[in-house]
Amino acid sequence: MDPNINPKLLVILSMMAMIGTSTAAYAGTAWRQASATFYGDETASATMGGACGYGNLWDSGYGAATAALSTVLFNDGYACGQCFQIRCVSSPNCYYGSPATVVTATNICPPNWGQNSNNGGWCNPPRAHFDLAKPAFMKIAQWKAGIVPVSYRRVACRRNGGIRFKFEGNGYWLLVYVMNVGGAGDIKSMAVKGSRTNWIDMSHNWGASYQAFSSLYGQSLSFRVTSFTTRQTIYVWNAVPANWSAGKTYKTNANFS
Repeated sequence: MDPNINPKLLVILSMMAMIGTSTAAYAGTAWRQASATFYGDETASATMGGACGYGNLWDSGYGAATAALSTVLFNDGYACGQCFQIRCVSSPNCYYGSPATVVTATNICPPNWGQNSNNGGWCNPPRAHFDLAKPAFMKIAQWKAGIVPVSYRRVACRRNGGIRFKFEGNGYWLLVYVMNVGGAGDIKSMAVKGSRTNWIDMSHNWGASYQAFSSLYGQSLSFRVTSFTTRQTIYVWNAVPANWSAGKTYKTNANFS
């Protein structure tokens, strides 16, 4: 990188160049048909953790407005962090007149091959299905319904603050969970740059986690993050200090528009 170029300017230019693409990804998004159930209770305690790796969803900023997606929607984890607007339709248990609720994908609803897809195997391919946290389900329908038909569409994610990076791994393997992502909410690819290295491409581990097999201890780290949906790229310079350690979460000010 040219030392005469302000890194913050690169972030702004990248975001401005892609804002049209980001907006187009959601403008006029068609409503699609699916079904929805719920898991856990009113406290949403059973939804903590999940396949995306966000851990405690209250601490991660997602709260109880979350959903586990069926396989076709989960897309091998690339749907983690995406936001969906959901409304109940065609059921006497729907809360008609209530606004559609917005949830974030934080988990996978695995197939149940022992059940028929239309009788218990709600998350079997090729069904589009949302297994909602109970508080989210109760915003659109009576919980006693168990399962209801829904309409859904992708919407932009509105987040407070910047992207958060949760670190795991060891001295030769860096594993990073990416949370609180705005805009499309999802991640296609990442790269990491140590204060003494060039850019190192990170591979997709699972859910919202990316890994680099490199010794990066003792270096401040920057990240290059690209959205799966919009292909928008931002640079998060000096995201973590040189004394970073596994088990900690680092908050930043950068996020997708």
